[in-house]
Amino acid sequence: MILPQTYNAALFLMILSMICWGLWANTYKLAGKWRFELYCFDFAAGLVVAALILAYTAGSFGYDSFSFTDDLMHAGKRQWMLAFVGGAVFDLGNMLLLGAISVAGMAVAFPVGIGLALVVGILIDFILRPSGNSTLLFVGCLLVLLAAVAGAYSYTLRGRIHHEDLAKRGKAKSTRRPTKVKGVALAAVGGLLMGCFFPLVEMAKEGDVGVGPYSAAVLFAAGAFVATLVFNLFFMNLPVEGPPLELRDYIMKAGLKEHLLGFAGGAIWCVGAVAAFTAASAPAEVHVGPATSYAIGQGATLIAALCGLLIWKEFKGSDLKIKGLLSVMLVLYACGLALVSMAPLYGRP
Repeated sequence: MILPQTYNAALFLMILSMICWGLWANTYKLAGKWRFELYCFDFAAGLVVAALILAYTAGSFGYDSFSFTDDLMHAGKRQWMLAFVGGAVFDLGNMLLLGAISVAGMAVAFPVGIGLALVVGILIDFILRPSGNSTLLFVGCLLVLLAAVAGAYSYTLRGRIHHEDLAKRGKAKSTRRPTKVKGVALAAVGGLLMGCFFPLVEMAKEGDVGVGPYSAAVLFAAGAFVATLVFNLFFMNLPVEGPPLELRDYIMKAGLKEHLLGFAGGAIWCVGAVAAFTAASAPAEVHVGPATSYAIGQGATLIAALCGLLIWKEFKGSDLKIKGLLSVMLVLYACGLALVSMAPLYGRP
């Protein structure tokens, strides 16, 4: 299988992961009114197909003649299960994140959801494998949490200002201020779940019978696909917003464009995941560590938030106070991410 043999190759994979994880959600936005519950079916299919293609190409070629199937057969069943469960946990978290995007937009859902995922993932990894400067890690995590709070508050404040404007024009349905907690709550719970999947995958790769990065991706994708078939029954019958859905709506309510966009979203996310997994599996001399790889990959949050703000204009027409809060959110997140990424360079205090 092909693994990075130089630091530059590992760095490239980390940057590729960041770009893929930052852009995939745009496929959902491009799908327009296509419900996220139905989008998830295509996303899961794209995830599986991309994982298999990468496993049978990059995961089977290379000078070591050790193929994806060899690796899969060599791995222990416990490691199989850890990667599979990691995919299932990710899937539920990602579905909640998509629900948050449908309600609150990318500019809020990603900083809140993925910000919490970053903190949870780093703390779990630090507990299991203490390394790096704990002060930098914890201060960085605190800044990321503050960024999530700033993003959540900007969203709720925007809702209140919008309600007050409607009330002044006599168009508000109620005099009671809206709380606007649904989108934030969905993102927060989804983020907590997504923060657990990367440590599970790393545990699946450990030991003499651990799975390789490409095998981990296939097992992970299989877990996500099966979980989609199970969890989506719940989301379709008790939707985040809108009327309940039926399975026939998957065919009746969309054309080829919507299905292809969902498939592309899953494939793009999978490329980012394989890049992160292989970067974390690099040889010791160029090894950057799973926590650092994951942290840099989460620079995707800034990319996604900027897409929501600049491309999709999710806060168009907001006043200076809200725009200032959003700017603070981006700065805090970037600073927190920088501190987390620097922590391994300074060792344990």
